Amino acid sequence: MIANTFSMACFGLECYKVVIEADVYQGMPAFDLVGLPDTAVKESRNRVHSAVKNCGFDFPVSHITINLAPADLKKEGPLYDLPIFIAILKATSQLRANTDDSVFIGELSLSGEIRSVKGVLPMTIKAKKEGFKNIYVPMENAAEGSVVKGINVYPVKDLYSLIDHLRGNKKLMPLTFTRELYKSELVVPDFSDVKGQRHAKRALEIVASGGHNIILVGPPGSGKSMLAKRLPGILPDMTFEESIETTQIHSIAGTLKEPLITVRPFRSPHHTISSHGLSGGGAVPKPGEISLAHNGVLFLDELPEFTRTSLEVLRQPLEDGSVNISRVYGSASYPCNIILVAAMNPCPCGNFGSPNQKCTCSPTAVSKYLSKISSPLLDRIDMHVEVPPVDFNMLNSKEKEESSEEIKKRVNKARIIQLERYKGTGITCNADASTALIKEKAEITPAAEALLSKAFEKFGFSARAYDKVVKVARTIADLAGSEKIEPKHMAEAVQYRSLDRKYWQREL
Repeated sequence: MIANTFSMACFGLECYKVVIEADVYQGMPAFDLVGLPDTAVKESRNRVHSAVKNCGFDFPVSHITINLAPADLKKEGPLYDLPIFIAILKATSQLRANTDDSVFIGELSLSGEIRSVKGVLPMTIKAKKEGFKNIYVPMENAAEGSVVKGINVYPVKDLYSLIDHLRGNKKLMPLTFTRELYKSELVVPDFSDVKGQRHAKRALEIVASGGHNIILVGPPGSGKSMLAKRLPGILPDMTFEESIETTQIHSIAGTLKEPLITVRPFRSPHHTISSHGLSGGGAVPKPGEISLAHNGVLFLDELPEFTRTSLEVLRQPLEDGSVNISRVYGSASYPCNIILVAAMNPCPCGNFGSPNQKCTCSPTAVSKYLSKISSPLLDRIDMHVEVPPVDFNMLNSKEKEESSEEIKKRVNKARIIQLERYKGTGITCNADASTALIKEKAEITPAAEALLSKAFEKFGFSARAYDKVVKVARTIADLAGSEKIEPKHMAEAVQYRSLDRKYWQREL
């Protein structure tokens, strides 16, 4: 007898329907599993066999063939345990229930408990699009799946409760999502803890307002990491759509710690990370740190210590806002609309260019250290900011520093202006807009254009640097509440592109 059940599979962010076909017929006892399964799927035979027997059902002494269709797409993970179990019960007439409008996802323990799996949110979204009315998921993943409206998400603890529900004996209740219930309480460090560094704080306020990338250069102990870790506290609140996008990526990666991500991600990988760890990879491509930071911050501390290969991986994603990964089983594309924050010392000892400390590095050592950051990568970073040491009087000052909450109010006002400016374009901040669009939507005064022209000639800006300066100037004008880009806004934007001429002049 043949019976069917339905499940889902993910390849990148794309999900597709999987039909589990079970055929039980007379012959030598065997359990064949076909349909391009990986090792974890093949091991379902043993888990399902034990779960059937330990839950009091009869395991057929027959030839069992399980087909996972479509057969030409790779299936991975233990999530097919549950639908295979249901298909076998239906094929042996131990379960008589109509499951044509339902999807089953879950890993089985040998005793019949249902364990959590990856990717429940994107699979639930796809199940709804496919027209399914119900989806049965592990209890630990139910809150994640319940974010999707228009489909019943049933949390299942074990096989006993699921079979009772399908037989109509004791019904399960679908989980209803309430955003307030799952709101993250993550605590972000406050800017009020940072003494001095007002120039760097101002730069990070611009970064948060316009979604720009930034590199902080300064000696050890000047507060570069401290400042970067406080950036999420002044970023605009995530929209519901951004939360869904970000949560899907973390769900697929298996790093989801809460049903819905409501605080912008802050990822800070160690400098020993590989290029695949940054961009993503694997036989079936998984998201890397660039994508896990989507709609948030990717912080690369000690930038020159990263391998050159790893850093060059950033170039295309920073430009396009997405990363494409091609592997044997296909290609996957992950979004990576990030704010890149990089921090570095100006030389191996950290004191090159310092007014107070003597640099002990040779010119060759300094040049070699700085050359680890290529000009094309540096050109893609909107703002270059020097973070000098803080003197004793500033550290010992009793003056109260501005809090993250106060800074965030200004950031939100500037971002609202940008949302209104780019309404209907899908763009949310100045960093994502083209220069042509910015010029179309916001006027640059003749005096500001003249100032930019002089800076272009003096500093030898590239076309990309020109674009970055205009976008940063637009953000500065938004913070000031100005409809036009004035000379003072342009002058401040230009100064954020002059630091590379101080440190990287040997290379340029």
